[in-house]
Amino acid sequence: MNADDLVAIDVHTHAEVSSKGHSSLDDDLHDASSAYFKVEGKRKPTLEETAAYYRERKMAAVIFTVDAESATGTPPVPNEEVAEAAAANADVLIPFASIDPFRGKAGVKQARRLVEEYGVKGFKFHPSIQGFFPNDRSVAYDLYEVIEETGTIALFHTGQTGIGAGVPGGGGIRLKYSNPLHVDDVAADFPHLKIILAHPSFPWQDEALAVATHKPGVHIDLSGWSPKYFPPQLVQYANTLLKDKVLFGSDFPVLTPDRWLADFDKLTIKEEVRPKILKENAARLLGLTKP
Repeated sequence: MNADDLVAIDVHTHAEVSSKGHSSLDDDLHDASSAYFKVEGKRKPTLEETAAYYRERKMAAVIFTVDAESATGTPPVPNEEVAEAAAANADVLIPFASIDPFRGKAGVKQARRLVEEYGVKGFKFHPSIQGFFPNDRSVAYDLYEVIEETGTIALFHTGQTGIGAGVPGGGGIRLKYSNPLHVDDVAADFPHLKIILAHPSFPWQDEALAVATHKPGVHIDLSGWSPKYFPPQLVQYANTLLKDKVLFGSDFPVLTPDRWLADFDKLTIKEEVRPKILKENAARLLGLTKP
């Protein structure tokens, strides 16, 4: 992948359907999240369709599934399938994986194999759906050790989630797990781990800004929200203290980069900061350019 050929790098996109038509969300959660995000167009593009979509726009996309099988009973889109599709579309797709932290030693072994044999560049965690506190040493710390050792990236969902929104009891999904302060402990315990806090972290936006400002390895992606709804303090920090640590992410396919970028164009972001957010910061973090 040649970063110079790209106009942007989207660090947050989802593989929502496998080649066999299997979805990583059950129908109730899927339909509710589509309503929550007011999804327009096709909600379940294939991996090849996603690659074509981003290629047409001269963008790259970090793509992953979410493995929360222990909590939901629904198997994820296979990580190997995501990685193989990325290898076949290496000009536009960057593979991340997701491993249910409750898989224990088998999950740790799988993580190492995905990096060494499939070229996976990072791992997505969704504490609210997976049902764990990121700083619970008994659950995910062995996974973090592998991620830190291999120089890959840990990406954590933070803040409220559209998954389960509107379903009775939120589908059993608990928001408390996704307070970014829990990830502060992870960043302290694994000082060389590269971390992305996903999304404007409502209702904990100030906590996310504090963690990213304090811990050198922690970044913030801007996915899941239209930029016109960004809290003012997030815009302020993106323009100043965190200008080298904030990353473009859409949350495709629930929020398209077309919609996100159209609203981002209207946001009060300094001209010299825009290319950092859209591409340069991600390219550096992903190792596509020299530090």
